[in-house]
Amino acid sequence: MSELSVNHLLGIKYLNKKDIELIFETADHFKEVINRSIKKVPTLRDITIANIFFENSTRTKLSFELAEKRLSADVINFSASQSSVKKGETLIDTVNNILSMKVDMVVMRHPNPGAGIFLSKHVEASIINAGDGAHEHPTQALLDSYSIREKLGSVKGKNVVIVGDILHSRVALSNIFALKLQGANVKVCGPRTLIPKHIESLGIEVETDLRKALDWCDVANMLRVQNERMDISYFPSTREYTQQFGINKKLLNSLDKQIIIMHPGPINRGVEITSDVADSKQSIILEQVENGVAIRMAVIYLLASKI
Repeated sequence: MSELSVNHLLGIKYLNKKDIELIFETADHFKEVINRSIKKVPTLRDITIANIFFENSTRTKLSFELAEKRLSADVINFSASQSSVKKGETLIDTVNNILSMKVDMVVMRHPNPGAGIFLSKHVEASIINAGDGAHEHPTQALLDSYSIREKLGSVKGKNVVIVGDILHSRVALSNIFALKLQGANVKVCGPRTLIPKHIESLGIEVETDLRKALDWCDVANMLRVQNERMDISYFPSTREYTQQFGINKKLLNSLDKQIIIMHPGPINRGVEITSDVADSKQSIILEQVENGVAIRMAVIYLLASKI
């Protein structure tokens, strides 16, 4: 059996192309499972997984939890925002306490970039990064690429534009790594103040005109503006942002081709995309959610086989 080249999923930048192909093939199998009448497999009956979220999350946490339960793993949920971390306990203390309960795998979201890497060096468990600050969010990038592959047959050679708040987005960075690895052409589009300074060094082109970006692309991945990560104002007003970088049905219909609209969620309806775009036939937002469970099942399964 093929296996992953890594023992943890800390970021896309640590994966190779074969890893991504293996994850997708495994996800294909699990997608069949979750569409059956009996949606569970007994594969990970002996594995215990702790979901440790130091930052609020609804969709990612639910998706991981569902993936774990579909694989019949034992699941512990730990929400650090309501816990002893508030009393000053360190990250290692928290995790070691959980590991002393004989946990095999930790799924962690943390506000600090590199938290998963730090943890992987100090604890004897397989770590899955469910988002570390504005750094990486590998399973989101995998499910995004998987959704493109499902819709267009392949990621290679496709033109993908990531639109919005690139500066504060872990989704953008992970997507850039994953798409480039699979041979896609990638551009970013948004206000200059929300584009990282050295992004061109990743082989990415910056396009500040949304219309030009949409004329070029096959897929537009719309990111929300992450107000919670902003300590200063990066653009004059939400209204102005929407006028320049929001997609509405009129704009979508004026293109001379059908492009695919994606969004990692949660959507700010009426800001980066209007409701009629989010709910249109060109949108694959709900497919992304379904694929998220299959991709996370695949990642957990493949890492568990190395424990």
